[in-house]
Amino acid sequence: MKNLFVILCLSVGYLGCQAQSNVRKLPSIDVKTLSGKTVNTGTISNDGKPIVISFWATWCKPCVRELSAIADVYEDWQDETGVKLIAVSIDDSRNMAKVRPFVNGKDWDYEVVLDPNGDFKRAMSVNMVPHTFLLNGKNEIVWQHTTYADGDEDELFELIKKVSEGKSIK
Repeated sequence: MKNLFVILCLSVGYLGCQAQSNVRKLPSIDVKTLSGKTVNTGTISNDGKPIVISFWATWCKPCVRELSAIADVYEDWQDETGVKLIAVSIDDSRNMAKVRPFVNGKDWDYEVVLDPNGDFKRAMSVNMVPHTFLLNGKNEIVWQHTTYADGDEDELFELIKKVSEGKSIK
């Protein structure tokens, strides 16, 4: 009986550790702001509110459509949930100079960072863009999605609302 109890305790402890290992946090990688300042992704925070991280490129038409669609409703999203969106440009170093005028021309009200060497992209296992991540208030990745189709931003917002209310999205 004693052995059964020990095995049961070890199993429960093991399963608890397994559940913990599925939680994915943001890696700590240096990226650049549009003004050239170095920022570490490990310091990204939003006072316990949801964060959306969207990997994109100036040459990616679905990326631009997605970020433009969100731009149209972003202020409402922020008012309702406090969400913060960070757009991570994966344009390479040759095209990096195009990102700032491109973003200014689109009038996107997001924080935009540059990942010209692809370090953050690799650390997040991004293979194609657009690739969008949703983080909860603890900076844990709770959802991710690749590609974009019209209306995907509505599904994203529903998930943001759940996360902002502390609900599970599974």
